Amino acid sequence: MSPVTKQLRADAQRNRDRLLDTAARAFATTGPDVPLETIAKDAGVGIGTLYRHFPTREALVEAVYRNELARQCEAGSELLRELPPDAALRAWMDRFVSYMATKRGLADALRAIVGTDGNPFAESRARLLTGLGTLLDAGAAAGTVRGDVAPEDVLVSLSGLTLVATEPEQAARLLDLLMDGLRVRER
Repeated sequence: MSPVTKQLRADAQRNRDRLLDTAARAFATTGPDVPLETIAKDAGVGIGTLYRHFPTREALVEAVYRNELARQCEAGSELLRELPPDAALRAWMDRFVSYMATKRGLADALRAIVGTDGNPFAESRARLLTGLGTLLDAGAAAGTVRGDVAPEDVLVSLSGLTLVATEPEQAARLLDLLMDGLRVRER
C-alpha cells in the first residue's frame, strides 16, 4: 500500500472489493458503458458507496484494470503453492484469458485514460513478464517445462491466442497446444 493510501475499514474494503469484482464482470460482458447504477446494485451497495470509492467512471475503470492486473501478476506465486509448476503455469494461462477478456471490455475506456493524465499500461507488460517468468523458471527447475523459452514469447503467444479464439472451448484447446510445446520432451 502506498503511503498516501489510507487503510479502509473492513466493511469499506469489502464494499470496494465487491465493486471491483462486479465491475470487472460487467465490463467484460457488457463493456465500459454499463450504467454505474447497475454495478452498484449488482454489488449490493448504493450508488453513493460506488462514488465514494470511485468518484468518476474513469477512476472505476482504471481501478478495475489495475486490480485485475495485480491479481494476474500475483496468481503465479499463489498457484505454485497449490500446484506442480506445469499445472500452475497452465492455470495461470486460463486466468490470463479471463484477464484479457476484462481488458478488452475496458479497451475504449482505458484508451481514454491514456489520452488524459493517467497510464494504466505503464508497468503492465513488465509485471506480467515477471509473473510468467517465475512460473517458467519453476517449471524448468522441476524438469517439466523447457528452460529455453523466453517469457516474452509465451506472453506474445497468449496475447495472440486471446485475440483469435472465438469461444472458451477453443481457447482451452489452444492453451493445451501451447502447453504441449512448452513441456520437456523425453529423448
